Amino acid sequence: MASYNLFILALFIAVSLSNMETGLAARNLLQTTPSATPNLPVIPTLPTIPSLPQPTLPTTQPSLPNPTLPSIPTIPQFTLPPLPATSLPTIPSIPTIPNVIPSIPFLTPPPATKSP
Repeated sequence: MASYNLFILALFIAVSLSNMETGLAARNLLQTTPSATPNLPVIPTLPTIPSLPQPTLPTTQPSLPNPTLPSIPTIPQFTLPPLPATSLPTIPSIPTIPNVIPSIPFLTPPPATKSP
């Protein structure tokens, strides 16, 4: 999840920095004097679609016959044989882990033969 958040943050920073030049260009265009707008041709209006006659809908619905559902068959009952009266084996105990760390003997280096 942290890598996803970092990816989103990096993407946000990259988009923010890439839009800096666009913002400066827009500011430059806003500060220039407006140029004369060209005369554009007039767009003709679209013709209107005539409305078609609407059909009349019936106000009452015909009655349908009530369907009869078939009866649910009964499931035969059966009994399970009795389980044998044996006991389960015992679970062995889990050994405990010692929480004392043994000390490691520290070996001293041999004495130097020469002194500096």
